[in-house]
Amino acid sequence: MAEVSEQVKTQPIIITEGAVKQLKRIMSEQNIPADHGLRIGVKGGGCSGFSYILGFDLMKDNDQTFEIGGMNVYMEKAHSLYLLGMEIDWVDGLENRGFTFANPNATDTCGCGTSFSA
Repeated sequence: MAEVSEQVKTQPIIITEGAVKQLKRIMSEQNIPADHGLRIGVKGGGCSGFSYILGFDLMKDNDQTFEIGGMNVYMEKAHSLYLLGMEIDWVDGLENRGFTFANPNATDTCGCGTSFSA
């Protein structure tokens, strides 16, 4: 009897419904081409060591690709170590408006919430 192996490709991050709505609004308002997807990643810098990357880009050779909320999402494979399990949300309140990042891998974050250390 042959053994059947099933691989499940899970999404490494969560993007809330509110964040998806805002990202789609931004795509529409800025006329982002249909062949672009949402790029999520990290880069060195910021007051805590790493800063988040969130923008629209073409897929690159070393990307993992996912579909979240009807959008193609691109992330470099090496970045998943820092971003696995992260939730991106949209906040629209009196004191704060914008995208928030809840990253379970962050050992420390800055006051503005856009950089972290791991």
